[in-house]
Amino acid sequence: MCLICDRIAMIQAGTNPYFVKELDTGYVVLGDNQHFNGYTLFLYKHHGDKTELFHLEPQERASFLEEMSLVAQAVSRAFGAEKMNYELLGNGDTHLHWHLYPRVSGDLEGYGNQGQGPVWWYPREKMYSDASRPTAAQLEEMKQKLLQELERLI
Repeated sequence: MCLICDRIAMIQAGTNPYFVKELDTGYVVLGDNQHFNGYTLFLYKHHGDKTELFHLEPQERASFLEEMSLVAQAVSRAFGAEKMNYELLGNGDTHLHWHLYPRVSGDLEGYGNQGQGPVWWYPREKMYSDASRPTAAQLEEMKQKLLQELERLI
């Protein structure tokens, strides 16, 4: 099983504290680390041999992309993003999943050109440090904000 499949199994068992909402094609979860406040993932429901967008049937791909766009809109509204960044990589975990980063001015804290640039300019050891993990209370508040926006859109 892959890491994403493990997280989905936790959602299905009711034990994933980062789970926000199930949609037709995937699951909305907040990221474990929140250097970029509101960092969210949209996990495709199925793994198997569908590791690229072009592997999906056209209607499934359209639905997955449409839902991802709605999740991004909800994230932007819930967390006051000035700009959204989107990543669908799959080099580490081949399971299709989107990384959705709400961005605000200066969120790179002096890295890059005047604090602006791609998220991967920020040092990984800082982005994924324990200091960027939300408390249980913060996580619950973030989940509720995002869920409210999702329910307005979907």
